[in-house]
Amino acid sequence: MPAPETIIVVHPRERRAKCTVHPLRNRPGFVFYKHPRIPPQLPGYVRLGLGGPQLSLADVDSGLLVLDGTWRWVEPMERLTAAVPVRSLPPLITAYPRSSKVSDDPDGGLATIEAIYAAYRLLGRDTTSLFDHYRWGDQFVEQNAAFWPTENR
Repeated sequence: MPAPETIIVVHPRERRAKCTVHPLRNRPGFVFYKHPRIPPQLPGYVRLGLGGPQLSLADVDSGLLVLDGTWRWVEPMERLTAAVPVRSLPPLITAYPRSSKVSDDPDGGLATIEAIYAAYRLLGRDTTSLFDHYRWGDQFVEQNAAFWPTENR
């Protein structure tokens, strides 16, 4: 049985040029919404975020809800999705070169495409071509090799 669609909610002020998930827009299995529009109910979904239990194989049948925006915009987005259980990723290291003059990124913060790749990899889902348009994909995979399940290496 195929995995449920991955829902990506993009903040309206997210710059397309910096949006790491924009290339997924026409890919089957991904549905995009512009914040504040989200599906009214998301039974069977988990939201990738910080502070929840770690994503595990117990979540393999769950759909993924992913919020895409700068860290300062994520908090208001999280309020609208508070009913969706949060799942964290292991302490992975981002390959995305960040420099914010406004706020600091939290420890464990990843580019959105990195978080999706990591979740798919940990759940045994197909990661083929997820990083085709992400220039730091190979670096991300290499520097986090210890976290990938051995059956998916």
